[in-house]
Amino acid sequence: MAPELPTAEFTVDLEIATFLASCELLSKAWKELLHTCENSPQSFTVSEDKDVVYVSFPSFHRLEDFIVEESEYGEGNIQTGNEIFSGCLKGNDDQPARVHQGALKLFLHIMENTDLEAKLQICMTVKPIIFVGHFLGGSVATLATLWVLGKRLKKSFPFCITFGCPLVGDVRLVEAVGRENWAGNFCHVVSKHDIVPQILCAPFESITVPLNTLLPYWSGIMTKARKDASDYFIQNAYTALLHSLKELDGVTNGSPYRPFGAYLFCSSHGAACIINSETVWKMFHLTMQSQEKSYDETVQEHIRYGSVLEDVVQNSIRGRRIARSNSESSYKMGILLELDAIGVGVQNDAAHIALERAGEIENRDNTNASQLAIKLSKAQSSMAELEWYKEVCEKADKGYYDSFKENDKRDINANLRREKLAGFWNEIIEMWQQHELPSDFQSRKKWIYAGNTYSRLVEPLDIAFYYRTSQGNGNYISDGRPTRHKILQEWFEENEKTRSSEGQRGRTKLASLCQDSCFWAYVEEALKDLNEGLHQKLEKFENYVTKMIQDRSISSDVFLEESSFVMWWQKYKQIQSPEWKLNSPLYKIMESESWKD
Repeated sequence: MAPELPTAEFTVDLEIATFLASCELLSKAWKELLHTCENSPQSFTVSEDKDVVYVSFPSFHRLEDFIVEESEYGEGNIQTGNEIFSGCLKGNDDQPARVHQGALKLFLHIMENTDLEAKLQICMTVKPIIFVGHFLGGSVATLATLWVLGKRLKKSFPFCITFGCPLVGDVRLVEAVGRENWAGNFCHVVSKHDIVPQILCAPFESITVPLNTLLPYWSGIMTKARKDASDYFIQNAYTALLHSLKELDGVTNGSPYRPFGAYLFCSSHGAACIINSETVWKMFHLTMQSQEKSYDETVQEHIRYGSVLEDVVQNSIRGRRIARSNSESSYKMGILLELDAIGVGVQNDAAHIALERAGEIENRDNTNASQLAIKLSKAQSSMAELEWYKEVCEKADKGYYDSFKENDKRDINANLRREKLAGFWNEIIEMWQQHELPSDFQSRKKWIYAGNTYSRLVEPLDIAFYYRTSQGNGNYISDGRPTRHKILQEWFEENEKTRSSEGQRGRTKLASLCQDSCFWAYVEEALKDLNEGLHQKLEKFENYVTKMIQDRSISSDVFLEESSFVMWWQKYKQIQSPEWKLNSPLYKIMESESWKD
C-alpha cells in the first residue's frame, strides 16, 4: 500500500492568507503604522478602533539602533540587565533565549522612559491589543507581545503584526514560543521583494556600509521628511546589500536567528501563510534568488506594504490558475498554489521540496503524537496495576515505597510494570528532544497531567530501586534521577505558572499520592543526615515536611508505622531538646496526629 500523503495544509494556508489580507486588519495596521511614523517617529502611539487597541511602533530606521556591538550578529541574552520577561523564554536546554540587542534596548528604553507600561496595564485586560511595527519597530512590537503573553493574564489577547521586520530571536525563542503555543499570536507580513526581513542572516560587517545609506533613505520616506539622495548611491547600496545576502547561497549556519510565528509571504500573484520555521527560513532564500523586478521597484518594496496588500486583495478577487495542473493529489496542488502565491514559481523544485518536506514533517509529528496517545491508553493498565499494588501494601501496614525497597517477592510484577512505563516515557522524551513531536506537545494538558500522575505514582519506586541497589551510596536527586522525571516536572511547573494567575483553592484532605514525587529521596537523605549529625539540613527537612502536611500535599501512607519517614521521625525527636518540643509545629502535628484531620 502506498504511504498516505499529508493533509493539504497549504491550501488552508492560502485561505488564511487571503482572509488576513482581505479583512482589512492588515491594511488598518499599516495605516496606524504610517500615522506613528509621521507623528511619533521616536516612540509609539496608542489608539482605539471599535473594540481593539492598536499599539504602533515606528520604523526606527537608525543605524545606531540596529547595528550593536554585543556580537557578530547583535544577539544577546533576553534576560540580561532586566527582569521584565518571563522565565519561560528559554530553550529546551533550559538556557535563556537570545534576541537582537538593538531591539531589546529600544523596548527597554521605551518601557523605562515612557508611559507605555501604564497604558498597557489599563488596556490589556479590557480589550484585545494589536501591536504593530515596521523594520526594527516590528522587532520591538514582537518583544512587547512576548512581554504581555508572559504575564499570562486570563483576559489578555495580544496579537502582533509586523511589516518588513528583521528576525528577532534564536532557536531557543522558537522553542519557547512553540512550547507555550504562542505562534498564532504573531503575523509577519513579508513582501517577496523586501530583503530586509532576512538581513540578519548576514553578519554586521557585510551589511553595515549599505545600510548606512539605505536606512536614512527609507526613514525619510516613512516620516515624510525625505532628504534628497542620489539614485546612484542608493542603487549601489542596495546592490551591495543584495549581493551580501545572495553570497550566502542559503548557507546561514553562522546566524543565530530563526523565524517564529505565521509568515505572510506576499507577491504580485497573491499571498501564502507559512508557519513552519525551517520552511520560512528556506523561503527567505528562495524568494531572494527569484528577484525579477527592477532595482527601483525592489528598493521601494520595503516601504510600500500598503500597495502590496492591495495587490494581494485584487489577486484574491480575480483568482488564479496553475498551468502545471496535472498534479496527482490535492495536497500537491496545494503546494503548487502556495508556490505561485509566494512568487517563486511552480517550476522551482527547491521550493517545491521545501514545502513538501514541511508538510511531511508536520504529518510525521502529528502521527507520532497520535500513536503515542494509543500507547498511553495501553500504559494505563500498568498504572492501574501499580495502584492496586500500592493498596495491597498499605493494607499490610507497609507503604509501597518501603515494601518495594525491601524487595518483597510480590514486588517482581510491580518492577516489570515500572520498567515498562519507564520505557514508554523515555520514548516520549527522546522523540520530544529530537523534535519529532508537535511544537506544543509539552503544553498539551493531556500529556502534562499524564506525565505528572506517572511521576507521582512511579518515581517513589524508582527512588526505592536506587537506594536498594546503591546500598547507601549516592544521592538520588543529584546522581540518580532519570531525565524523564526532570523534564516531566518542568512541563508541569510551566503549566502551573499559568494556573497560578487564575487562582487555586487549597486542599482540605491529604493527597492520594505525594505531590512532590521526590519526597522519599528527601527522606533517605534525611536519614543519612541524622546519622551524620547535620542539624541544618535536618531543620530544613523538618520545615519541608511541615509545609507539606499543612498544604495537604502529602499522602497518608507516609505515616504508616513501618514507613521510612516514621523511622526517621522516631530517631529525630529523641535527639531534640524539651524547648524544641514546645516550639516545633511538626512535633505537635505528629504527636497529636492532627495530620488525620
